[in-house]
Amino acid sequence: MTNTHRTEADLLGERQVPADAYYGVHTLRAWENFQISGTPISSWPELIVALASVKQAAAEANAELGLLPANLRDAILAACHDVREGMLHDQFIVDTIQGGAGTSTNMNANEVLCNRALEHMGHRKGEYRFLHPIEHVNMAQSTNDVYPTALRIATYFAIERLLEAMEVLRAAFDRKATEFAGLLKLGRTQLQDAVPMTLGQEFSTYAVMLEEDMARLRESALLIREINLGATAIGTGITAHPDYAPKALAALRRITGIDLCLAPNLVEATQDCGAFVQISGVLKRIAVKLSKTCNDLRLLSSGPRAGFGEINLPPMQAGSSIMPGKVNPVIPEVVNQIAFEVFGNDTTITFAAEAGQLQLNAFEPVIAASLLRSFRHLTNGCLTLARKCVDGITANPERLRETIERSIALVTALNPVIGYKNATSVAAEAHARGTTIREVVLARGLMTAEALDEALRPETLIRPRADKLAGKP
Repeated sequence: MTNTHRTEADLLGERQVPADAYYGVHTLRAWENFQISGTPISSWPELIVALASVKQAAAEANAELGLLPANLRDAILAACHDVREGMLHDQFIVDTIQGGAGTSTNMNANEVLCNRALEHMGHRKGEYRFLHPIEHVNMAQSTNDVYPTALRIATYFAIERLLEAMEVLRAAFDRKATEFAGLLKLGRTQLQDAVPMTLGQEFSTYAVMLEEDMARLRESALLIREINLGATAIGTGITAHPDYAPKALAALRRITGIDLCLAPNLVEATQDCGAFVQISGVLKRIAVKLSKTCNDLRLLSSGPRAGFGEINLPPMQAGSSIMPGKVNPVIPEVVNQIAFEVFGNDTTITFAAEAGQLQLNAFEPVIAASLLRSFRHLTNGCLTLARKCVDGITANPERLRETIERSIALVTALNPVIGYKNATSVAAEAHARGTTIREVVLARGLMTAEALDEALRPETLIRPRADKLAGKP
């Protein structure tokens, strides 16, 4: 050992590890092997906290079974506490995307926790004769139960954060629905004029869509609570005490605050990634509807002179380096792009889950990277859309009124009185002459002015009514 490096060895031989590094030789080799995405596992603090939680639960269970001395347990627990509180995350340097089914991530966690625990015991990093990263920190464990368990815990935390962000956005749309409740506007189907509605009704749909997706996300959280801790290599529990799994589960439930449960068949659970596929599908559903909502916001605010121009999005930045005064809908646009990424991540997760063979899926690292990225970007996207766009949306009442008055689709409201054939003729004449439905109906004497006023009242136009309109001349 020198002042700058220490010597560590693995099955491939000796390597010099930076003396101040909490990681060890296994992590160093993985860091060298997997220069792939540039995104180390330190980018995902929820995954690191989940890994430390699993290691803490394992140490507690093994000590309770008399397999791990109390002094070693206490040192490991102290190290796990440090990492769970946010310390040493920068020491998790392995690329998120890696070969080996997550073994490098597990080794990275073992070494960081071990070397921190050695410090708590008064020893130097790398003095593994006192506490060993595999013999002690990884006791009764395999990457094949540690990694998927940690990923499920990290996913559960990510679900909670996304739900909070979605509620912020849902509430923002709900407030706008109330604010715009009295503003009549023209609805559209297939980008063609349809029947009237209120701007409040339009915005309420965005709140309801979010609420529905939040319910689906909560359902998926129930599925992700099932873990395979204690399965070790392939689900048979080899190297673990018969009572290890239930004791480790009880500890992990207490540490995380999550109502976790053991899978009924650990062999099946160790190879199955179906839960991640299902959750990714929910994220895709959320992304689809968020993107559709952003498409609507961009259309409704298009213009300001030559487009729909019914609402105004808050101006966030200059929109062009060549066109002075141009402002673009940059916030909806970035959320659209998040959605496109989620679609791609879902495809990646689908292929990775399908590609597993026999008793293990070796491709969980790319599932983890794709899933956690979808969660993070959707969470940030919801908050950004709420705070930098929806909260500042205003309406253009004059433009809304103009489109209603000039709409040919208003004739639909008169069907119960003048009949579909007359209504069709009225619409055709109004369109051909560039006049209004009101003018044509009155000119033809199809309804009295009073009856026409009643039929075209806002409250009449936006909801069902039981009575047949009266007032034919």
